Amino acid sequence: MAELIPIEEHELLVFWVQLFVIVVFARTLGWMMRKIGLPGVIGELGAGLLLGPSVFGTVWPDGFNWFLNEGHEEVQSAALLGIAWVGVALLLVVTGFETDLDLIRKLGRPAALVTAGSLILPLIGGLVVGYVLPDVFVAAGAERVNFALFVALALSVSSLAVVAKILSELGLMRRDFGQITVAAGMANDVIGWLLLGVFTGLATSGEIGVGQVLSTVVPILIFVGVAMTLGQRVVDASLRQLRRRDAGVSGALTVAIVSMLAFGVVTQRLGVEAVLGAFVAGVVLHRSRFQHEETLHLIEGLTYGFFAPIFFATAGLRVDLRELGNRTAILWTLVIIVVAVVAKFIGAYVGARLAGRSKRGALALGAGLNARGALEIVIATVGAAVGVFNTVAFTAIVLVPVVTSVIASIGLRLVVRGWEGSADEVARLEREAALERNIVVRSSRLLIPSNGKPASIAASQVLHFAWPEESAATVLTTGVDPDEVNVDPLMNTLYGREVEHRKIRTTEVSATDIADRIIDESALGFGVIGLGANEKDEEGVIISNLVDDVLSMSRIPVVLVRRAHNLGARGLPAAFAKVVVPVAGTPASRAASEIAFNIGRNLGTAVNLTHVTSTSDSGIIGDLIHPMREHFANEATGRRLLDQSTAMASELGVEPKTSLRNGDPAEEILALVEELEADLVVMGANLRRPEGQPFLGHTVERILRDCDATVVLVLMPFDL
Repeated sequence: MAELIPIEEHELLVFWVQLFVIVVFARTLGWMMRKIGLPGVIGELGAGLLLGPSVFGTVWPDGFNWFLNEGHEEVQSAALLGIAWVGVALLLVVTGFETDLDLIRKLGRPAALVTAGSLILPLIGGLVVGYVLPDVFVAAGAERVNFALFVALALSVSSLAVVAKILSELGLMRRDFGQITVAAGMANDVIGWLLLGVFTGLATSGEIGVGQVLSTVVPILIFVGVAMTLGQRVVDASLRQLRRRDAGVSGALTVAIVSMLAFGVVTQRLGVEAVLGAFVAGVVLHRSRFQHEETLHLIEGLTYGFFAPIFFATAGLRVDLRELGNRTAILWTLVIIVVAVVAKFIGAYVGARLAGRSKRGALALGAGLNARGALEIVIATVGAAVGVFNTVAFTAIVLVPVVTSVIASIGLRLVVRGWEGSADEVARLEREAALERNIVVRSSRLLIPSNGKPASIAASQVLHFAWPEESAATVLTTGVDPDEVNVDPLMNTLYGREVEHRKIRTTEVSATDIADRIIDESALGFGVIGLGANEKDEEGVIISNLVDDVLSMSRIPVVLVRRAHNLGARGLPAAFAKVVVPVAGTPASRAASEIAFNIGRNLGTAVNLTHVTSTSDSGIIGDLIHPMREHFANEATGRRLLDQSTAMASELGVEPKTSLRNGDPAEEILALVEELEADLVVMGANLRRPEGQPFLGHTVERILRDCDATVVLVLMPFDL
């Protein structure tokens, strides 16, 4: 009966020392590299070289033998490499999260040509080198053709993990060439694993046929297809259920880890390393609309802080430069490295130029794809195991990813220095950066409850004008017979974006029951609720019982749209002419500005910012100095707030007018709307809920009641 074999006390001590030393060295050297402007991965790889046999083993042999626990190498290596493989799997999950399949599809032709060029030319160069390398590199009894094939494979493939780490650390992942690099790196990895299986079969059996190749390729293609369809549904269902149970980020993290392990098990069983499954898991997790927004940050912190440094350091640990103990070995190792770098660079550059990329972009792709990593080490290990590589060849091949990763990091940084990209790319990156800084107007999904009446159409129009096109929307109809609700006019307002129509049947028509359904749905990964507000239907409520119930329970921001008083049965005007935006310096006020500025940019609406100051009259009668000081202090603060909002608007290409007013806030806002003949007011408020009832503040409720223009309120839950 099989049983777990306990690790001896001494082995555990050495294992913990290894982890401690590797993490300290890797993180320290990584920090030092970043301080001089280089990616930290260079330092992490260098840490492995310093702690390996090349340096540590030479300077202090006894300490090195203890560090590797001589006599128990297999146990120690298995434990350390196990953690390293978990690290690279997590790194590939992060890469999958950051891979934009839509963008890659748009860049499909460049990605395909770069992949072809970056593989074919290095394969040819590697074959030539494999045939001309002296016998000192070839294992005894190995066929030269098998040796050349393994050399060619080792020199041709890139490392998606290392490429992704370099791009991420340099902030280049979202650049066009960055996404092409990721796509080409992914293809390099997949093709590399496939060719490794084919070449291994040739080396062990001496022959290979079409059937053997198809038996490797077809299952992988089937896996990817199933993962992106059935696997996506399973992940979505799991995350959706966790959202309903309010499991938070810990539940989402569990789904991410389980998905990584499950997909990794499948790809490992198919004969392709588990890291490919981890990458696919990351893509699937990222595509889920129910994904928790903090999951990626949590995985990134865990990966970059602990697991990834161990992985990259252990790659360097396996390099023993002492094996290159003669001039011939050293010179030919340099030839291997030069061919690997030059062939990969030229192949990627030519492919990029054929695809119509700029010279700068082609240079960046050539530099970025030169990074090698785990796959080269696996190729070297397999090559040695099947009797193709001897110790000299193994060391030379393992040295390739270390050197090329350093060259790729430095070369990529030099190429992109001072290069912003095309005008379209700059605009896209600026838009993404602005969305990342925003509080409410982000790329998250929109929830728009609708009863088919003009109020909900108004809400959908405002959200459509303000949110980016990539933000999908769900239109929700609830009631005893939701099929009777005509939402076609509302759906038409959302033309151009992904829209889902959800129907939830209720047993009664009470406002509370419908509000409960809306709140339950909003917990499934939505960023905001867009709520149409009818005229007040009874005293003692803000707008209506349904609106009040939603506001009393919502855990996410609510955009409340109350149509202008004179619109009657119509929805909204085709475009707003003028909008008034009160500025207060609070998160809710900033969120309102985000909506107003995006409406201004998309519709050409004239934006008018205002800040209302009021001088306190609670000082001692006759004391004139204190009120004057307070007035000037408030005026200076108001100017600063208006300047900040103006700068924010300018980033979106909107040039607002500003005004500083003094008096009662509600009176001044209403007066400004009348003076300008504005047809829209957008303002923010904290959604406070004393004793479970919504309270928006006297100023906001006065504006809702008395303002003739359309009013958009951005309500931020204050008690969460």
